[in-house]
Amino acid sequence: MIGLLIQDNAYEQDIRELLMSFYPGETYAHEIKDEVDFYVQTRFAGESAEIALWERAVEGQAADGNPHLPVPEGLEGWRMSAFSRAFCDLSDHSETKNVIKQAFYSMLTQRTGHELPWGSLTGIRPTKIALSRLEEGWKEEEIRSFMKKTYLASDEKIDLSIEIASREKRLLEPLDYDRGYSLYVGIPFCPTTCLYCSFTSYPISRWKGRTGLYLEALFKEMEYVAKKMKGRPLDTIYFGGGTPTSLPAEDIDAILTRLDRLFDTKNALEFTVEAGRPDSITEEKLQVLRNHGITRISINPQTMNQKTLDLIGRHHTVEMVKETFHMARELGFDNINMDLIMGLPEEDLDDVSRTLEEVEALRPDSLTVHSLAIKRAARLNMFKEEYGGLKISNTPEMIALSEASARRLGMEPYYLYRQKNMAGNFENVGYSLPGKACIYNILIMEELQTIAACGAGTTTKVVFPAENRRERCENVKEVEQYISRIDEMIGRKERILGGCL
Repeated sequence: MIGLLIQDNAYEQDIRELLMSFYPGETYAHEIKDEVDFYVQTRFAGESAEIALWERAVEGQAADGNPHLPVPEGLEGWRMSAFSRAFCDLSDHSETKNVIKQAFYSMLTQRTGHELPWGSLTGIRPTKIALSRLEEGWKEEEIRSFMKKTYLASDEKIDLSIEIASREKRLLEPLDYDRGYSLYVGIPFCPTTCLYCSFTSYPISRWKGRTGLYLEALFKEMEYVAKKMKGRPLDTIYFGGGTPTSLPAEDIDAILTRLDRLFDTKNALEFTVEAGRPDSITEEKLQVLRNHGITRISINPQTMNQKTLDLIGRHHTVEMVKETFHMARELGFDNINMDLIMGLPEEDLDDVSRTLEEVEALRPDSLTVHSLAIKRAARLNMFKEEYGGLKISNTPEMIALSEASARRLGMEPYYLYRQKNMAGNFENVGYSLPGKACIYNILIMEELQTIAACGAGTTTKVVFPAENRRERCENVKEVEQYISRIDEMIGRKERILGGCL
């Protein structure tokens, strides 16, 4: 357990996220407790931030070990193992935050003996830092120097950020950020719930024969969005979840038919359907997608090791992944993405290598490589007494293998994001063949365009480019609540969409 003695709560989350990168799975205390291994402390005075680590004193050591700060009440007999006083403009939150994180990063690096690939950077959108500066006219070397000095990131990760940001800039040039928008349609159902998953999804079996109730509410929300956004160009459409293809073919057809009727999709740059689980895909469903002009689908194995699939609760086989992929190719789909996860329970480098060999043989058009991030709502976290003994590791070698595999396939990285509690403090990277990148993925990460989202558990984000301002509203996650409160969900949208035109 780690103790937090943070004077200003405005910086607590940033400090906690940095600590979680060094000590994944650790718990935290905000008061003096016997179980605490060490404490981190911040104090602000004048034009400086004071940062310290407190450890239990061992025999022969002075109790405080450092004259700069008094021993906090309740820590008599402890010693200060590290101290830093950083001068900064305390009225500038961003500057102060970075100074504090730099100091803590140096202390934790010294304490643990290892460095993090992303240094002190804890945000989920590293490429946003590079992209915004490219658009401001910064040279790549200037960006590289800034990221090294500010975030202490590795050269490898800085280069990756700049490479992706440069590609994003080219891909996004045709878009009209001021008038254009994207549409997300969420389906909160899956065949089963995976061990690591925290997304809003419910086993489709519980809703057998009742999905029409969800569609009725969804259509009402879609009708509102279509009316509100009429006259604005629709750039990208993403049909996700959950697993949209867990729905019966007739439901999928009904949703896509309604979408075609309500929205002007003719000039959309792309239309993605997250087919996802191979055990949810049939030829009939794929034919429905083809009939509606879907340009991009995902078929996501996560791993090509059967023992892992069984362990994480994906009720399909490796062979089913291959059969489904070939079926989609035969029906004419020429932009198929595959998702993989590095750091799955009990997997080692040989398992990852085997997965990548199998995927390379299929030759998808894009590959999204995730580093496992275990959220609070995941079964893997909620039932620690059952799963606590599982070995979970992600290594630089695994990440390097996945990148090399993607590059052998002729793919280039085109978007990147990070998540909290990510195994190995790495990142999620999307790779694609030229011309096969998913523009929606870039837009949602870089927050450059309004995304109107319909369905349970979805989030609508409105971008006001002229003001450099963003507003968001969320729909309730629980399906029955979404159905019964659909008018309230529409009202939430009206409060932010009403002023965006």
